[in-house]
Amino acid sequence: AGIGKHVAMDLARRNARTILACRSRERGLAAVEEIRAATGNPKVLLRLLDTASLASVRAFAAGVLREEQRLDVLVNNAGLTGLPFAITPDGLERTFATNSLGPFLLTNLLLG
Repeated sequence: AGIGKHVAMDLARRNARTILACRSRERGLAAVEEIRAATGNPKVLLRLLDTASLASVRAFAAGVLREEQRLDVLVNNAGLTGLPFAITPDGLERTFATNSLGPFLLTNLLLG
């Protein structure tokens, strides 16, 4: 939803192979179908990712490196705010893990 979906829509309109990295399979599939229908681009894909989970970030990055020949653009757009304080299974504060640590780790893992 929001900025991330608009960026994905624009990339798909430019005929880019576009991977949506989403926490929710249901919402992600809905966004993929909407973007495909609006752009006519069948190369819009869904991969699951929760940037609050370092294991999820590592698995996502490994999958991209294994499945994709190259990566030209990475848009780190995940973020949350205003939630009650919570600790992730990795022992990190949830907002900091989601907004900062997860995207930082993802970017560094994808640098290759």
